[in-house]
Amino acid sequence: MNKVQLTSEKFRLGYHVMAPSGWINDPNGFCYFKGYYHIFYQYYPYSENVGSPMHWGHARSKDLVHWETLPIALTPGDPEDKDGCFSGSAIVKGDTLFLIYTGHHLNDSDEPEDFWENQNMAYSTDGIHFTKYEHNPIIATPPSDNTQHFRDPKVWQYEDAYYMILGSQSKDGLGRVILYKSKDLKHWSYLGEGDKSQDLTKEGFMWECPDLFQLNNQHVLLISPQGIAANNKKFLNLFQTGYFVGQLDYTQHQFNRETSFVELDNGHDFYAAQTTTTPDGQTVLIGWMNMWENDMVEQEDGWSGALTLPRVLEIKDNHLYMNPIDTVKSLRVDDGQTRNLENEQTILSTGDRMFETELLLDIKDKENIKLSLLTQDDTPLITLDYSAANHLFTLYRKDYDDYRYAQVTPSNQLKLRIFVDKSSLEIFINDGERCFTERYYYPDNPQLVLENTDNQTLLGSATVYKLKGDAIQF
Repeated sequence: MNKVQLTSEKFRLGYHVMAPSGWINDPNGFCYFKGYYHIFYQYYPYSENVGSPMHWGHARSKDLVHWETLPIALTPGDPEDKDGCFSGSAIVKGDTLFLIYTGHHLNDSDEPEDFWENQNMAYSTDGIHFTKYEHNPIIATPPSDNTQHFRDPKVWQYEDAYYMILGSQSKDGLGRVILYKSKDLKHWSYLGEGDKSQDLTKEGFMWECPDLFQLNNQHVLLISPQGIAANNKKFLNLFQTGYFVGQLDYTQHQFNRETSFVELDNGHDFYAAQTTTTPDGQTVLIGWMNMWENDMVEQEDGWSGALTLPRVLEIKDNHLYMNPIDTVKSLRVDDGQTRNLENEQTILSTGDRMFETELLLDIKDKENIKLSLLTQDDTPLITLDYSAANHLFTLYRKDYDDYRYAQVTPSNQLKLRIFVDKSSLEIFINDGERCFTERYYYPDNPQLVLENTDNQTLLGSATVYKLKGDAIQF
């Protein structure tokens, strides 16, 4: 088969990870190894549509901003991964980088649920060329009380042992995570169920892409559950990515949650996030910057899908805050243009397709603010309204005629940091308390306009930066 070819660059991004062409989805194997950050992703190089069997695409970076595309890391087709190298993670042991991934296998029927999955390993000493472990699979079958949904291993080290958390579904049809333990990454013992959906419609029928990490002496269980029903202004995407805060009891092999499930990003285009720890101890996250049900207009040009900006995670009062990695500032062309706001409306864009805007707004009681990404003839692509009376952000997508919402902590000030990149929009609110991640499709330079919809003077300041668009090398 021949790889699909690009037919247009009009929606190609300047500073987000993409494949050279073809389809991508979940980020995989996010890690730091021998001086480079590595990110892998679910990749189908032969079509701009999701296809089978799935590969692992690969890129690396010194700073999490400027990325070099590397050869495909995992190609399916061996007995252990005949119908796809599905999602997984990476871990460094000595001078070797290990990839732990799910092998996908289709049975001989047309039923979409007629498949089985196992867990496999590959390794590399140079971080570029990978060899599949000769004794794969490392976990051949799910536990007896599991369905065929058994995938997306995340592996970490604790004390003198390795642990694996897997996304799965119990035979009663509820999503859950299960735990394994190993001394050598090759032989794994089943520890049992770590946590489980307590209600089909409230917590889902399948928990994909689990991640478990520690922040400020608390554990965070990050999952992408399927099957949560929409609830007023929450859980409006087909599937969600979010988290529980709690403690992992290594003795009882239980995650004891202390919070309810919280969506991590309130936008339309965010799923299957994964974290890594940097050498200086920061926890950094990358997500898939699309969602299964959304229109991916770039498919007409021979590609589909991208990854979000890397985001540093912090926890305060059991809430995760996400902010762009500080090295994104290296994308700025200059020191930016800063001005005080003194009108009812102001333009915040640079006349380019790639820019960053920082806003600090003084907010009056019951004030209403609107931020609009517009075409050159003032047609709205995306709008974001803020109601000071309700402390509520409402995002509107014109192409979908659809809304998303985010509640923020009451304050007399609003801080927004906004990144525009040719066909993506990422908005970070109040130092990352809430985020919206969106794709949009407009081939020319958009305008970003801020206005007070109560015809009052805006108070605060704005800084706008032009950004370089050569951060991805293919």
